[in-house]
Amino acid sequence: MKVREKFIILSIVLIVVIIIIAQFWTPIWWGFVVIGPLILMGIIDIIQKKHAIKRNFPVIGRMRYLLEAIRPEIMQYFVETDTQGRPINRIFRTLIYQRSKKVNDTTPFGTQADVYRAGYEWMDHSMYVQNTYDKHDSPSILIGGKDCKKPYNASLLNISAMSFGSLSKNAILALNKGAKIGGFAHNSGEGGLSPYHLKHGGDLIWQIGTAYFGCRTNEGNFCPDTFQKGARKEQVKMIEIKLSQGAKPGHGGVLPAIKNTEEIAEIRHVKPHIDILSPPSHSAFSNPFEMMEFIKQLRELSGGKPIGFKLCVGKKEEFIDICKAMIEKGITPDFITVDGGEGGTGAAPVEFSNSIGMPLREGLVFVHDTLVGFDLKDEIKIIASGKIFSGFHMVRAKALGADLCNSARAMMLSVGCIQARECNINTCPTGVATQNKSLMKGLVVEEKSQRVANYHDETIHSFLEMIAAAGLKHHDEIERKHVNRRIGMHTIAKYNEIYPAIKKGSLLNKETIPNSYKEFFIDKVLIN
Repeated sequence: MKVREKFIILSIVLIVVIIIIAQFWTPIWWGFVVIGPLILMGIIDIIQKKHAIKRNFPVIGRMRYLLEAIRPEIMQYFVETDTQGRPINRIFRTLIYQRSKKVNDTTPFGTQADVYRAGYEWMDHSMYVQNTYDKHDSPSILIGGKDCKKPYNASLLNISAMSFGSLSKNAILALNKGAKIGGFAHNSGEGGLSPYHLKHGGDLIWQIGTAYFGCRTNEGNFCPDTFQKGARKEQVKMIEIKLSQGAKPGHGGVLPAIKNTEEIAEIRHVKPHIDILSPPSHSAFSNPFEMMEFIKQLRELSGGKPIGFKLCVGKKEEFIDICKAMIEKGITPDFITVDGGEGGTGAAPVEFSNSIGMPLREGLVFVHDTLVGFDLKDEIKIIASGKIFSGFHMVRAKALGADLCNSARAMMLSVGCIQARECNINTCPTGVATQNKSLMKGLVVEEKSQRVANYHDETIHSFLEMIAAAGLKHHDEIERKHVNRRIGMHTIAKYNEIYPAIKKGSLLNKETIPNSYKEFFIDKVLIN
């Protein structure tokens, strides 16, 4: 029994007790002066739709908003800290809440960052600001290579992979409806397609993980028939093969038994009420050549929709081998999602979360430059995923080689997440990451879906304003030279100096291989 139900029962009991005692001692009626307002406040909290905390925790939940109203910065510190105990992401968390609610997202007293600390980054602006963008414009990228029959026109910012199971049905409904309102895509996560992904008609990217949830045989292998049935749904616009994720690369996904309900088990084609551990790698292929054949198979089964894969970069030579296989087989994915080792919204082993996987910036540069070096980039779009919160994060990702971005954490925050860090124990107080039906009721889909759309639109608008401020007419004009990073107190470098670009096709000839790649080609055969 949760706080909401306890409050209702307690209120009824108190009212009955006061009425009974009043039959013998009339002054007890004054008790209503105390409990009456509290009961009224609780009823208002339960029936209102804007705040999940108040709905789930009537009266006592008001304490959070009281603290926020008195000193907003107090609530900003209820977030994760770095190894020195300094709060991180607090500025972005506040920014996301402001944008999702469409309230003032400006800040007084200048930058809140230490501009002289190593790691500070900024974008060059121009005296000749462009005013060619439309505030209501929603720029997009067409995804689909030479073998794709049904290319997809994707927004520059989309919802990253989060499964039904990890998230509640109300959270999935709100995210998908928000995607529908805002005209962007919603990645299903590896948990399969649920009725809640499909109800509101938002565009879907169906993610196929190592356990093949939603398209698996009884033995846990890939099932072409069930995949074809799901992939040919009109709402499914692209298919993404998940090789690894930023939160726990080299480690399969985990759904605790407490969150594995009968409904979720049926959707995933597994047994309920047991821990569900996804394998760390795929059984449908075991080398780059088989992987290309799998991509071809999925493209054919889907009716020609864009097929891609997601990875957090690990061993560089393995991605180089994938590129070689693309050339030798004549098969290419339509997109590659690069996840950073710092990303992830679900629970993960601490060692994997902190110490395995290449960070987004380095991974993004490596994937982009390797595709350019093999002359493959023109066929393949790159999606950046890993703590993308703001317009500047999008600018930075674009400068490093991304064509578009995915965001998970920011989308969770826009739908009501307060980073309570109870995702893995089924007690999320806002109803976002829980299968507890009582807590789920706190999340009102109609209210939160609009906030998701608001956050997307405001962030895209910020991105376009930054492009215009740099004097650029189109987002494709962003280059590494436009972003600066402080290396030390007296040292500043542009991204093109930190991450030098390589020439198109330079990895196809041993005479032109850049020094940074030579170690991967020693005693190995080149494509030509």
